[in-house]
Amino acid sequence: MTFRHPDRDQIRIEDVLSALGNSVRLEVVRVLDAGGEHNCTSVLHRLGITAKSTMTHHWRVLRDSGVIWQRPSGRENLLVLRRDDLDARYPGLLDAILSGARADEAILSGARADDALEQHERAAAPA
Repeated sequence: MTFRHPDRDQIRIEDVLSALGNSVRLEVVRVLDAGGEHNCTSVLHRLGITAKSTMTHHWRVLRDSGVIWQRPSGRENLLVLRRDDLDARYPGLLDAILSGARADEAILSGARADDALEQHERAAAPA
């Protein structure tokens, strides 16, 4: 099986932003940003997703938008973030998006920690 990938000059900002506007696909990119090739199964495990079939659409959107390279390797597909191509087309964009995602996660994690502490304090308070 061969996959269609756009050439660097065919990557369009609207496709990249649309692909990264989905939380699952953004999380995939965060995983792939560590570098190297990742097989689909390892990415699914990192995301906590058990069914490969649920990701087929997401792989295609990321691939067709020029965000990832995907290639078959035995019974698996290997994924690589197209960081060089994205940085060449849109300098700083990927870093800004990933930085924003980390900031959002930190805020959300802090809110969850505050909620958990508040619940714990209410449970421990004398009646």
